[in-house]
Amino acid sequence: MTEPLLSQLDLWRQLVALVLAATIVMGSPGPATISVTAVGAAFGLRHSLRYAWGIILGTIAVLLVVAAGVMSVLTSMPEVAPLLAVGSSAYILYLAFKIATAPPLAARAAEASRPTWLAGFLLAVANPKAYVAIAAVFAWASSKQGVAELGPWLRLTVLALMIVAIHAVWLVAGAAFARFLRQPAASRIINLVFAATLVLTTALAVFG
Repeated sequence: MTEPLLSQLDLWRQLVALVLAATIVMGSPGPATISVTAVGAAFGLRHSLRYAWGIILGTIAVLLVVAAGVMSVLTSMPEVAPLLAVGSSAYILYLAFKIATAPPLAARAAEASRPTWLAGFLLAVANPKAYVAIAAVFAWASSKQGVAELGPWLRLTVLALMIVAIHAVWLVAGAAFARFLRQPAASRIINLVFAATLVLTTALAVFG
């Protein structure tokens, strides 16, 4: 009776260790998390949900790509890696420009001005930090005694749930700024700060 209880406690310790590692590595500021915060601040919580779901599903797609080992094959090709870096950086810079030039909330009426689900998905799969962070957590989980025994499917499920939770927290944090964005001056300053932070985190992910 005692042995199954101890094994359950050990399982929970392993799960907590994996969640903490994912929170620290995957939850840190990066292009995807900063963009979710910026979009939430610039467009409000309700109008940012589609974009956030695009980011979440795109990041889960990155998780599956990393787990399958596809990314390691692509980056091992000298001619492919620079193209991936340039393409992803260009798209993220485009989104930063869109955030920086977004009008105040009170002046927004056009549905077309809001980032779409597809925009979020494309940024997530173009995000260089996502591949590095997810690969780091996978490598840690594979080498850590005990955590590696959780099994690949359980680890994938836990990390997918962490992706949802992490981006939801960043979105809510950004939406908390939305009430300040009805004033044109405050809106311009906050949007420019978020756009600059997005560019900085992308540069650190690519060149850091």
